[in-house]
Amino acid sequence: MRRIVTVVIVLVLTLAFAAPALGSTVHVVQRGENLYRIGLRYGVSVNALVAANGLRNANHVWVGQRLIIPTGSSPSPSTPSSGVHIVRAGENLYRIALQYGVSYYTLASANGIANPNHVYVGQRLTIPGSGGSPSPQPSNPSPASSGRWIDVNLSTQRLTAYLGSTPVRSTLVSTGLPRTPTVTGSYRIYVKYTSTAMAGPGYYLPNVPYTMYFYRGYGIHGTYWHSNFGHPMSHGCVNLPTPEAQWLFYWASVGTLVKIHY
Repeated sequence: MRRIVTVVIVLVLTLAFAAPALGSTVHVVQRGENLYRIGLRYGVSVNALVAANGLRNANHVWVGQRLIIPTGSSPSPSTPSSGVHIVRAGENLYRIALQYGVSYYTLASANGIANPNHVYVGQRLTIPGSGGSPSPQPSNPSPASSGRWIDVNLSTQRLTAYLGSTPVRSTLVSTGLPRTPTVTGSYRIYVKYTSTAMAGPGYYLPNVPYTMYFYRGYGIHGTYWHSNFGHPMSHGCVNLPTPEAQWLFYWASVGTLVKIHY
């Protein structure tokens, strides 16, 4: 009898420590996922996921890891199992692409959309890939071992200035549209202009401020003709708010490393 009672107590304690808190959900990390994408799926912040799981580094999760989703969260209804997404009020192509783990370039191309800033409620979008399931995404590039360098994340539309592995400043940007995408890879700033003119098919922009070219005609520069940062808008350059471009211009020197990735 005493042995049976002991076994029951052990089982109860095991279940109590193994099971998530009442009202919580457990998510098993799949290949290609990170905390940001998981947070989008369940409608919770990265900070909430970090706190709920006692994580030390928000950038490191592994396939098969079991994560507790904070109380009240459930998978987003806008992520169906089929390969078609119907646009809802408040959505844009960039956010929809994040939900499915594809780039907005790929999503725009699959649906013949020239401008990813223009989708409408009720529009049916084909999600590339197998059944619309998230496809593996490349991880962020390894940081430079030392010195100043610039990271441009096309998926999040964000530029971050680093000193070694320490971020020192970060801002939303606008990179290339699907027909004029921003190049990816590692480059170095080769020339700087406090003000320069830019021209191309259908546009002429005088006095573009704080321009730093890193590859052919691709540059990082200030922007006075729009303020829609966080969304693709450019002909391939990296558009910054002018005050941010000014800071970066005087912080970075010719030869500074620029890494651009999804």
